[in-house]
Amino acid sequence: MTSVRTILRGGRVLQHARAGLAELDILIEGERIAAVEPGGRMDAQDARVIDARDRILIPGLVNAHTHGHGALSKGAGDRWTLELLLNAGPWVSRLASAEDKALAARVAAVEMLRKGCTACYDLFVEFPIPTREGLEAVAGAYSEAGMRAVIAPMMADRTFYAAIPGLMEALPPALAAEVRGFASTSGEAHLETCRSILRSWPFARERARLAVAPTIPLHCADAFMTGAAELAREHGLGFHIHLAESKIQAVSAQSRYGTTLGRHLDRIGVLGPNFTAAHAVWIDAEEIRILADAGASVAHNPGSNMRLGSGIAPARAMRAMGVNLGIGTDGSNCSDNLNMFEAMRLASLASHVRGPDYEQWLSTADVLEMATEGSAKALGFAGAMGRIEAGFLADIVFLDARNINYLPLNNIVNQLVHTEDGTGVDKVMVGGRLVVDGGECLTVDRARLRRDVEAAAERLARSNAQARRLAERLEPAVSAFCRALATTSYPINRYASAANSDV
Repeated sequence: MTSVRTILRGGRVLQHARAGLAELDILIEGERIAAVEPGGRMDAQDARVIDARDRILIPGLVNAHTHGHGALSKGAGDRWTLELLLNAGPWVSRLASAEDKALAARVAAVEMLRKGCTACYDLFVEFPIPTREGLEAVAGAYSEAGMRAVIAPMMADRTFYAAIPGLMEALPPALAAEVRGFASTSGEAHLETCRSILRSWPFARERARLAVAPTIPLHCADAFMTGAAELAREHGLGFHIHLAESKIQAVSAQSRYGTTLGRHLDRIGVLGPNFTAAHAVWIDAEEIRILADAGASVAHNPGSNMRLGSGIAPARAMRAMGVNLGIGTDGSNCSDNLNMFEAMRLASLASHVRGPDYEQWLSTADVLEMATEGSAKALGFAGAMGRIEAGFLADIVFLDARNINYLPLNNIVNQLVHTEDGTGVDKVMVGGRLVVDGGECLTVDRARLRRDVEAAAERLARSNAQARRLAERLEPAVSAFCRALATTSYPINRYASAANSDV
């Protein structure tokens, strides 16, 4: 059977972040780009032709870190730190049925696709342990929407209250007794579940692949993390973890491990080219070098880092030292939207406020490269995603050149990062298939999606009401303990409110 041939004709193409706009035609055979040539040269015989005049064609953006389960709890909290979000987790993140898990992933996929994102690294959580039914429902929702996803079930063998040294003891006795009763599944049970699911994963790896995500080092025993790393290496999977996201985590690591989180992960041998660290806000220069030497990636999430008050990650320093950086939106329940254009803008601007030396700021080309090729590498798609070149997957975003964002068009890369907000997206193609046209997702019935989401929101509010009440009772004690812990002296500073940091 011959592959379907498609020609995108008449568009202005940005092949990658460091290229210039050029009038080019693109030949797609099957799911991949077969050729990119100056306009008008391609033979259109036996090919479907898509008119790309008045369109700017860019590689699909790639979300290096998100949480699909959060799509049904967007806007749930206001002045939440990371620790208050974790305290609220049992009610904002708990989806009981496979149908609700698929629905959350479907909402996330539609938002990302309509805003020019064609692939994501989704750390989806199920309580108390990942399930085949749940993970296949999530993967199915992404596949049906037409989006690529690396799905990494978040796992932990310690609760949040047991993970932070001293927190359990700081809770009022009655509340401490309640949280001590929370279910905590062993690391080996998590890993055995993953092994079982991997034996018969029904989805193509280029569409929906699995990874592993012991969620936060402090929440996982060392044996669990090393077991997860071994499982990932054995099956060629990604290994994704939240690293030093907040000062609370950095300070707590000193109490538990006697060293920093990055050094501890290096010491137990879990780092490598398949390793992605989300956030990496509170790491120092030596830890950056450790990640670079391991060939690891960092998923930079400037929106949630500011939203949760975690600080500003040293992204420019990480790039300069050789760490592969991608960009993520984080989840809708901690960063409110899944807009990669906004994430790029925030990544650029966050680098500006780290100091007055503009040569140390991220350039817009740096940022766009991070959101395409850098994120693709973190997902395990290096050399296959993030460029419009022969051999790459045909994941392409069509931007309307007549949109106000491009009037006038002075510098396409600057305007993609600083001006585009998702409103300029006209079409999105994934693997040669149009999944968005005229700004509307073709693969999901939006009216039905709205009805399903509204019904689920009401149902989840009822079923999670008791967990919410407990979290609200716990919040004052958690807040007081963590605010005090955040005043602990630490060798580096990542807040914008105090002296400059060391890197």
